[in-house]
Amino acid sequence: MSSRTKIVVLHLKELLYTGIFLVLGILFIVLLVIMFLPDKKQETENTQAQSAYVPGVYTTSIQLGGSTVDIEVVVDENHINSLRLNTLDEAVATMYPLIEPSFDELAAQIKANQSLEGITYSDDNRYTSMLLLDAISQSLEKAASAIDSQPEQE
Repeated sequence: MSSRTKIVVLHLKELLYTGIFLVLGILFIVLLVIMFLPDKKQETENTQAQSAYVPGVYTTSIQLGGSTVDIEVVVDENHINSLRLNTLDEAVATMYPLIEPSFDELAAQIKANQSLEGITYSDDNRYTSMLLLDAISQSLEKAASAIDSQPEQE
């Protein structure tokens, strides 16, 4: 058996490049792991995003002539529980006879759908319904924006 001696020549420049690329590859993998791991802040935001409203009673006032009518919306975390007209005087009911029937029709649809999407109303009471829907929308926005103003719980 003849044994031949093999001589391996390593160039310093090649070793240096290999070491630099190896370190850069490890840093790249660590960076990817750090970027794509979910952090605790996102998890708390996701749990808060699950509830649509802060439970409570939210009101919006409508000025009709010289009187004020309050639209009251009662919500829990994910549902619209009730809608009600408050402080509706006889004078306002007489001057604006479409207020109560329009509101009752809208309230029934909103409670059934649990949103303002797909609400229909007749052309006879279009402007009254649009006024009432705007007030209900403002109340629901108050309930939804109250989520943003709540302090984070840790």
